[in-house]
Order: sequence, then structure tokens, then C-alpha cells
Amino acid sequence: MEPKELALIAAKALDDKQGKEIAAIKVTDLTTLADYFVIATGSSNTQINALCDAVEKALKEQADEMPLRREGHRDGTWVLLDYGSVVVHVFSAEAREFYSLERLWADGEKLPLDQD
Repeated sequence: MEPKELALIAAKALDDKQGKEIAAIKVTDLTTLADYFVIATGSSNTQINALCDAVEKALKEQADEMPLRREGHRDGTWVLLDYGSVVVHVFSAEAREFYSLERLWADGEKLPLDQD
């Protein structure tokens, strides 16, 4: 499955669990870290973990993909799911504002997301 499709599956899973301010940014031409970053905000540590669980479940069921690593699970303010070509970041509102990944990767191409 193409990285763009994986990013869109992750974004949909985040949206289905009421993730906020979901963004998918194509960074292929800007870094070797990944092809896409998917970013979302959760309202609590519990929701952040539920959002990440939903992404893992969706990518496993729809694309047979498992994360290469999951970082930040215990802290609960920023969880990173690394799928190689796609990296999913789920933040608390405060952590998202502090790290400001959208500003850092502002030269990336934002994917249109059909969120209800």
C-alpha cells in the first residue's frame, strides 16, 4: 500500500475517535524521516492513547501494517507511531503548541482530509 493511503487511513481513524485538528503533511521532498506526517490533538492522556490504539487497529486491519515503534506511551502528552513511511504524532494541546510541527514542516504539502 502506498504511503499516502496509509496516511489517509491513519487520519480517518483519528477522526473516527474525535481527534482534533488532524493534519497530514507530505514531507517526502523535505526529509528522509518519512513520506508523511499525520498530526492530531487529543483532549486527555486517555484519549491520546485511544487515538493511537485506533490508528494501530485501522492500519493493521486495512493494510496489515504494524508500527515499527511506539514512543511516548507512558508520558501521554505526545505519542509517536512510526510506520517507516508514515509517522503519526498525537499530542496534548499544550505539547502540540510547544513543538509546532506544522510550522516546522510548513514547506510540506498538506493533504486534503474529508473530515465531517
